[in-house]
Amino acid sequence: MKKHILFFLVLFACSAYAQKISIPADTIVESFHEATINNKQIHYKAEVGTQPVWNQSGEPIATLFYTYYKRIAKKNEKINRPERPIVISFNGGPGSASLWMHIGYTGPRVLKIDDEGFPIQPYGMKDNPHSILDVADIVYVCPVNTGYSRMLPNSKGELPDKKLFFGINADIKYLATWINTFITRKNRWESPKYIIGESYGGTRVMGLAHELQNRQWMYLNGVIMVSPADYKVYDTGGAVSSAINLPYYTATAWYHKVLKNQLQERDLLDILPESEDFTINELLPAIAKGGFITDEEKDRIANKMSYYSGISTKDIIRHNLDIPTSFFWKELVRDESGHTVGRLDSRYLGLDKMEAGSSPDTNAESDAWDHSFTPAINYYLRNELNFNTDIKYNVFGPVHPWDRENDNTRDNLRQAMAQNPYLKVLIQSGYYDGATTYFQAKYTMWQVDPSGKMKDRFTFKGYRSGHMMYLRSEDLKSSNQDLKNFIKNSLTEGKAAKH
Repeated sequence: MKKHILFFLVLFACSAYAQKISIPADTIVESFHEATINNKQIHYKAEVGTQPVWNQSGEPIATLFYTYYKRIAKKNEKINRPERPIVISFNGGPGSASLWMHIGYTGPRVLKIDDEGFPIQPYGMKDNPHSILDVADIVYVCPVNTGYSRMLPNSKGELPDKKLFFGINADIKYLATWINTFITRKNRWESPKYIIGESYGGTRVMGLAHELQNRQWMYLNGVIMVSPADYKVYDTGGAVSSAINLPYYTATAWYHKVLKNQLQERDLLDILPESEDFTINELLPAIAKGGFITDEEKDRIANKMSYYSGISTKDIIRHNLDIPTSFFWKELVRDESGHTVGRLDSRYLGLDKMEAGSSPDTNAESDAWDHSFTPAINYYLRNELNFNTDIKYNVFGPVHPWDRENDNTRDNLRQAMAQNPYLKVLIQSGYYDGATTYFQAKYTMWQVDPSGKMKDRFTFKGYRSGHMMYLRSEDLKSSNQDLKNFIKNSLTEGKAAKH
């Protein structure tokens, strides 16, 4: 009997003193650091914290976790804050936290990886000598349910409607209001402003450019899309969606040395224009003909597809000239080594349970990235930036179902550019990205402004790596420099806003 009483008392004591895990809705933790970027020593302040999202009644319904880096003056140095650009950075998913570009690309500290971008142990962080912090301040934002960002319950303990956050248009709307608050709090209204989004973040920033201008009265100098995902391509499907994969197939087959010698012996950038030309002028019309294509033309197109992809003519004909990416990843080096190739970065090789089949068991590159980025971001935020919480850092958070209806983001970007003569666009893609291919990114760029009157305000840059092209050391340097050049070339001090 006494044992039962003691057990009850222990339970009562534990429940009485237990604390509910929660994240503060509005908080800031500051720290000060030094870094050598572009061979120059700079001082900067890191600010990590949370900032609320409010509803129309002024009640907090969510809080977003962010990291803000601001360069500060050294002795005998002066920084003109109103003239200094600020870059607002998002990743994608939907449902991805901001860690990828934060500790992989533009931030002052990056993940320890080898020169080709493959993870190495022990995991850790190192200085990023190519960070854009020397030319711009940066804020990394985690949307709701990613990172430490969470919905907030009301006084009755009820969470808000998920539809306020989880959809193309809802996401854009609440993030624009959050950005307005952030810019106001940090007194950055005079600063040149840029938004950058990776993967689904490309769709996000296309929409945000318009929403910020037309609902928040905030005009931008630049929109940057890194390996952008365009749902207009994926959801529409058809001949275009299928055909524009071929140049990516060419790049990946070249990397794995399975092309014919006539192509394999040449440089990648020498052969890609050929593959692109064939794709637009021959393959796309052939697929559009469907079952009414002649046998002669079908054989000719299939042979040329095989030449540019490394996939057999027989398999191409069996697929009616429409090779699924999943089959390509499974098939490309199946006979040579028994491996699969990666989806987001096709330089990676995977091992399936069986060599047979039409799609890989898993994505080798995602497995590698998850187990290297996750410990690094958790260590970095807690031990170097001093943000402590028991809330789990959601590398990928629960945001589905995601409402993809009424996607007008392409035209939204066009309208924003038409309204704002200052606004320029940079697109960056890796040639070995099989999820959001570089040629799909080019196609999206071409479709934003069908008139062609603003095409001189678009810039495309390609790199010899995958979805996160910045993981490769050479591309980390060149892609950050491309960002710096874009920022410099889109500053408009003293220039009138007119077409």
